[in-house]
Order: sequence, then structure tokens, then C-alpha cells
Amino acid sequence: MSMRLGRNAAVRFAAGVAGLGLVGGSIAGCTSTDTGSAEGGTTLESLREAGTVTVGFAGEAPYSFMEDGELTGATVALHREIFKNLGIENVEGVATDFGALIPGLQAGRFDVVSAGMSILPQRCEQALFSEPEFNYTTALMVPEGNPQNLSDIQSVSDSGASLAVMTGAIESDYAAESGIDAMQVASAQDGMDAVINGRADVFALTGISLNWMKQNNESAPVDVTQSFVAEIGGVPQVGAGGTVFRLGDEELRDAYNEELQKITSDKDKYLSIVGEFGFTEEELPDPELTTAMLCEGVS
Repeated sequence: MSMRLGRNAAVRFAAGVAGLGLVGGSIAGCTSTDTGSAEGGTTLESLREAGTVTVGFAGEAPYSFMEDGELTGATVALHREIFKNLGIENVEGVATDFGALIPGLQAGRFDVVSAGMSILPQRCEQALFSEPEFNYTTALMVPEGNPQNLSDIQSVSDSGASLAVMTGAIESDYAAESGIDAMQVASAQDGMDAVINGRADVFALTGISLNWMKQNNESAPVDVTQSFVAEIGGVPQVGAGGTVFRLGDEELRDAYNEELQKITSDKDKYLSIVGEFGFTEEELPDPELTTAMLCEGVS
């Protein structure tokens, strides 16, 4: 159930390589949130009163991850800016497997999800998404030298190479729709380890994540292919991700979008926030691509 855009949109996004992340602050354990209290206050009002928003994240660099005991990443920085402007000073995080993020959100373990999550029709039935924060494309992590000469999802299918994907990530859908019985892993690090240890021939994820991992693990015996727009059944799959909110939290989502638009409409502002994490103008969302379009599965 991937998003499908027409040829012109696909061309505009072909160079995009990005992802998503979250906001900084302290890391919480198995905490639960109690926003939108019985007194009738909205989630936004409750968060402002508490001064803290709790975000669920999956530990995928450079979107949202732990480094030296601190929560960091591109959307960590983005959220710090936005939630501060909404009157919410603190951001705390709950580490969760990617595939458990929306269930955790629904169960009230955190207030929003920040994990590079693609805006897909089936997910829009389960939660609310912000407007796109990043455009991104896919890449492959392969053994050093790329011995099977893999370049995209179709080449993986044609070669019979064993593929690892992160549970719940868009690349898992690409594999299924291409008829590939992929190994499911819980995290990006698990995928990298699978390639290094020979349990998988290739690991598929957003290009910006894989390139970040390689740059920060220079001695690892892996290479990362050139990023590409995946094609399923001949249809380009154009990726965009956003922050995820619970159904019913439209006020919080709308307030967030208002602040987000001030950032994504200003290239210099956008890059001043996310640029240090490897994001470039290519990841800046196209204003013509909206969450409503992606939730409808536009073609």
C-alpha cells in the first residue's frame, strides 16, 4: 500500500533522500501519557500545562536516536523548535520497535510518534499525520564491493539475494509487493549486523539512514548503493514522512502543522535545523505534495 505519484511528481522527487526523527529531551522508560484529561482539556492544553511532550522513537539515525545518553536527530531538532513555539518546553522519549510505534501511540505510551514514518493510506486509518517533513528515497546496504551488483529492489528480486528489512518500514512493503520473502529485523542496527554476519545479502532502508550508518561505522565491511526511487509494478514509489498523532488529536496536529509550515517554507531555516544531520535541500518537502494526497494513495 505504497504511495504512488504521477510521472512529474516522481521526477521531482527522484533526487530526494531523507527520513524523519524527533525531539530532544530525556528518555523515559515504559511511561504512559495522560493527556486530554477527564476534566475535558484537549491534548494540546494538557501538554502546555505539563510543559512536556513524550515522543515514541525507534532509534533510527539520523532521524531520532540516542547518542552519549542524549536523544538527538533531525526531527529531534525539528520538534524542539516546533513544540517550544507551541509552549511545550521539554521533550521526552520512549524507545520502541518501529512496528510497535502506532500501537504504542494508540495505547497512550506517548503523545506523538517520531520515527521517519512514511505517510501511507493504511496508516492514515490508524492515526493522524502531520504534513510532510522530509522526502526520501531508498538505498541498499550490501557487503563490501557489492558482489551481487545490486542496485534496486528489482535487482534484489531478480538475483534471489536474501533481503533484510525493518519491521513496519516502507521497504518491508516494497519487498512484499515484489514477491520477496524478506527477513524482518527490529532496528537499523540489526539490519546492518545481518549483512555483516552473512545472515542477509542486502538490507534495504532509506538512503540517508544507511549513509549515516556507514559514515559513522567506517570500518564496517559494507557499502551503500546509490539511492533510488523504488518502482513497484512499474510505478515510482515517492516517499514522504511526517510526525504521527493519535486519532482525535486534530487540534494538536493542526497547531503543529502551522509551525511546521513556517520552517518548510523557508529553506535556510529548514537547513539550519536539520542540516547537521546530513539532510539537504533535496529532502525539503515539495509543497505540492500533501498528507491528504498521500493518505488517499494518489497516483
